[in-house]
Amino acid sequence: MKYQNILPNGKVQCTICPRNCRLSEGQEGFCHVRKNVNQNIELVSYGYNTGLAIDPIEKKPLYHFFPTSSILSFGTLGCNMGCLFCQNWNISKNKSDPKKLNKTSPDEIIEIAKKYNCKSIAFTYNDPIIFFEYAIDTAKLCRENNIKTVAVTSGFMNKEPAKEFFEFMDGANIDLKGFSQNFYKKNCLAKIEPVLETINYAVNKTNCHIELTTMLIEGENDSPDEIEAECNWILENLGDCVPIHFSAFFPRYKFEDRNPTNFETLINAYNIAKSMGIKYVYTGNLSNIETSTTYCKNCRKPIIKRNGYQMLEYNIENGKCKYCSTKLDGRF
Repeated sequence: MKYQNILPNGKVQCTICPRNCRLSEGQEGFCHVRKNVNQNIELVSYGYNTGLAIDPIEKKPLYHFFPTSSILSFGTLGCNMGCLFCQNWNISKNKSDPKKLNKTSPDEIIEIAKKYNCKSIAFTYNDPIIFFEYAIDTAKLCRENNIKTVAVTSGFMNKEPAKEFFEFMDGANIDLKGFSQNFYKKNCLAKIEPVLETINYAVNKTNCHIELTTMLIEGENDSPDEIEAECNWILENLGDCVPIHFSAFFPRYKFEDRNPTNFETLINAYNIAKSMGIKYVYTGNLSNIETSTTYCKNCRKPIIKRNGYQMLEYNIENGKCKYCSTKLDGRF
């Protein structure tokens, strides 16, 4: 098994993510699905998933990756993040035996995608870095069958597995959960630096199309200073054409006593990002036509007008703005 170290004390260190869990025989990692079995890290959830669903690609959210196409989505159990506000906590925090789930091989997943004319397959619902082998084996078959691959991930992964992971991903939405070490430490039980390294690498060193999402929790990561710091980092490290989605939080898991995000909070972040020069800014979960629409970075006219996931206008010809012929960033 790749991404592991055999330690002198009989333990095995899993090196798939920055937790670098040191596991005794029979012990599971933080994620619950990577386990020391006979001094080998085994993915105990391989081939098992929480179900498959057909979604619009915009739901991932990806707005610049083959708009209006269908995507087959699936995930497993567990997560390597410890987010107290997790929106999918019933999956990511579930400690059940993965073998009680649906069993679907990579070959069967490909056949289902073909049957329902899905252009892409998404590794989502929980972080695919922890079901790395299942995701990569499926992604390799996707390449052979002209099916695109999409990852929805926190980006909390080590450098070497990240190289292999993004080699087989055509698109990804990376969840930049906030923009302070304190937020990550307190609310995600993690560190922000590996996430920023992953985003920087994926955007600048791979051919994978990247979009970012930040879910805003009022009083935690929504201050104008933090939004400005995030946008500054994006502009300085990624440029001005990586799409950013500001999405709404709803009370879940350990944050059930919190208030859901107001639309005004999303609009504030949207306006800050736009005013700072980021070309493609969106709001998610709570949205309207204005904040769901893609505008040409040159002439500023609406080239993909949306109401949430519903497309109202499509003013693109051969990947270019039909008004001024400026090439649109993304895959079309």
